Amino acid sequence: MNVLKTKDLTKIYGSGTTEVIALNHANISVDQGEFVAVIGTSGSGKSTLLHLLGGLDSPTGGNVLIEGNDIFTMKDDARTIFRRRKIGFVFQSYNLVPVLSVYENIVFPIQLDGGKIDKNYIDSIIETLGLKEKIHAMPNQLSGGQQQRVAIARALATKPAIILADEPTGNLDSKTSQDVLSLLKITGKKYNQTIVMITHDEAIAQMSDRIIRIEDGNIVKGGD
Repeated sequence: MNVLKTKDLTKIYGSGTTEVIALNHANISVDQGEFVAVIGTSGSGKSTLLHLLGGLDSPTGGNVLIEGNDIFTMKDDARTIFRRRKIGFVFQSYNLVPVLSVYENIVFPIQLDGGKIDKNYIDSIIETLGLKEKIHAMPNQLSGGQQQRVAIARALATKPAIILADEPTGNLDSKTSQDVLSLLKITGKKYNQTIVMITHDEAIAQMSDRIIRIEDGNIVKGGD
């Protein structure tokens, strides 16, 4: 079953002589439980694609469907709520709330939405990601790898339709990168979680189930 589908997704910046086509009629589809890597060089359009998939930016044309819902036909408020409930984000810079503990960071999106915390599920994520001994720690007491594991746990906490990971190992050394990516893959399989990861690193991309290549705003391989 398709969890994510784009139809002729396009993003153009500027106009006339300053026009830049960042994304050119991109068509991709991702099935339930797939771990997909989008790989491309700097400036290829991969970050633009991720921001559009997450509803963080608006396209010039085309559609993004998540579980059959076209996110850009929604009003801004409705899209914000949908994004909070259905899309988990893992960023290169972790984006943890510095004044909240590890546990508080993990459940923060649920509380923000007024939802009920599934304690058994949250405990299972914490155990799987090896964070049990750190739940009372503050972000500044953690290593980069530990902070990124907290970010992954937070993304999983809401049981989203899809997790979007933007260069999730960009600030980590090679060994920690491998460890974090392995955990991302393990948790994805364990919870049948759909993951789309942006990366410029070929070795990291190889850990995914499928690679989508993007060049100059065009999907050149693996879109569907």
